[in-house]
Amino acid sequence: MADATPARATADATPPRAIADAALAARFAARRLDWIVPAWRAPARVHAFATTRNGGVSQGTSASLDVGGAREGDDPAIAENRRRVGEWLPAPPVWLEQVHGADVVEVGRGNVDALRNAPPRADALVTRLAGSPLAIRVADCIPVLLAARDGGAIGAAHAGWRGLAGGVVEATLDAMRVKPPDIVAWLGPAIGATAFEVGDDVRDAFAADDAGAAAHFVRHREGKWLCDLRALAQRRLAAAGVTAVDVVTACTHGDRARFFSYRRDGPTGRMAALIWRDDR
Repeated sequence: MADATPARATADATPPRAIADAALAARFAARRLDWIVPAWRAPARVHAFATTRNGGVSQGTSASLDVGGAREGDDPAIAENRRRVGEWLPAPPVWLEQVHGADVVEVGRGNVDALRNAPPRADALVTRLAGSPLAIRVADCIPVLLAARDGGAIGAAHAGWRGLAGGVVEATLDAMRVKPPDIVAWLGPAIGATAFEVGDDVRDAFAADDAGAAAHFVRHREGKWLCDLRALAQRRLAAAGVTAVDVVTACTHGDRARFFSYRRDGPTGRMAALIWRDDR
C-alpha cells in the first residue's frame, strides 16, 4: 500500500513531449505517488519509471523509499520498499552491484534467474527479453534509459562521472546491437550543474579525449569546477549517433523533499530507475 505523500506531477518538470505511458502515470497519481514516468520518444511496448524518495517505509536519512544496495540484505524496510516497487513490474527486476565502471551485462533467457538471485558487478544492463525489468540505483548519478525505436531492445546505465568518462554509455549502446540513430534515450533526475563541484582530475578525464567537453565545466574556485553531468552525457550520446535524447532537469541535490542526494547528505538512500519491454 502506498503512503500518503501528497501527489505531484509524475511527468518531467518541463516535459519535451507527451508522457509515453500516460496510463502508468495516471495509476501513480491515483495512488498518490510522485514517481516519474518519462516523457520520451520510446515505442508503446517499452515501459519505464523512476522512483523518488517518497512512497516507502524507511526512516531517518533514508526516509522513505530507499531501495538499498545490490541486495536487500536484512533490512525489512528495504525489502518492503522493493516489494512496493515490484507491484508495478511484470517480474522481479535485475539489480546490479554498481561500481562506477563501464561493464555491461546482457540479460537473456538463460541467465535472467541467476542474475536476479546474484546481482552482477557492473553498471549497465541490456536485454531483448520481454517482461524482464532492468534496474539502476541512483542518488545523484544519472540513470540513462535506452530503447530501440522498434522496441526490440532496451538498456539501462548508471552514469556517474567515472562511468561516463569511462565509456559506460557507449558500451551500453554497443551491447544493444542497434544502430544508434535507431535508439531513443532518457536521462532521469541527477545532480544539477550548479551543485556538482569537482576537481581538476574530473575535468581532465573528460577533456583528455574530447577538448570540447571542457565547455561543460565552470570554474568555481581554485582547482574546483562546477560540472554539468547531464550535458556531458548528452554530448556522449550525440557523439555516438543517438539523436533522440529527452532529459529531466530536476536536480537531486536541490530538491530534498523529493530526491536522495549523496553529495548533499552523505550516507543516504537510493532511488531506482526501471525499464522493461512487452512482447508485442
